[in-house]
Amino acid sequence: MLPTVSKGRGTSAVRPVPGVSQYLRRIVKWQQMDIEYTFWQMLHLCTSPKVVYQHTKYHKQTKNQWARDDPAFAVIFCLFLIVATSAYCAAYGMTWVHSVFTVISVVLFHFLLAGTILATCCWFLTNTYMREETPSSHAVEQRVEWLYAFDVHCNSFFPAFVLLYVIQYFVSPLLVAHGFFPMLVSNLVFMVAISYYHYLNFLGYDVLPFLDKTTFFLYPIGLVIILSPLMILSGFNPTRHMMSLYFG
Repeated sequence: MLPTVSKGRGTSAVRPVPGVSQYLRRIVKWQQMDIEYTFWQMLHLCTSPKVVYQHTKYHKQTKNQWARDDPAFAVIFCLFLIVATSAYCAAYGMTWVHSVFTVISVVLFHFLLAGTILATCCWFLTNTYMREETPSSHAVEQRVEWLYAFDVHCNSFFPAFVLLYVIQYFVSPLLVAHGFFPMLVSNLVFMVAISYYHYLNFLGYDVLPFLDKTTFFLYPIGLVIILSPLMILSGFNPTRHMMSLYFG
């Protein structure tokens, strides 16, 4: 019995490495991606995210892992970011060179690199401080997979993308205008987007039965609610700041 338990734990410890390599290899294999299911997930993340994480439980039962083995969500998300950022560049009259640089920086740095850092922080935090003690010494130790932490970030960021990259694009002429009302609406849009990001982050980790104290991921929402009125009183317009940062 003891060698079996030790072997299981050893496998659990090294499983994320081949999982990541297999995930990356499938990026160039469109025929293996479930595009329809990806769009279904994106829709429900904006309308009923608990349904998405209910299906995550089914995925664990059938594939024996919490993380997606299909990179379709990340690939399609990157394509959406390219289209949305290109639309902003065209609308604000940026040069071709500047547009290419902006698109690359948004996809590689603001989404992938920032997502990798955030996922790694959450992966370390949950595995180090939030895992419940196993009731039996013979029970298989469960850990948060790094790919699952990255999945949670992607899931959480998508509704924020819809608000800050898509909807904001159509109302940006109003939001960048001077005055109290544009500043108020801009702050409210950012407050909702950031708060919803952290709420989905909470749902992603709360669904894991071996984690405890996952309400920690809701704490940043309180900070956002406190800071938003202060930003309004100080006259800070986040939309105008975002436009100047990204699009000059």
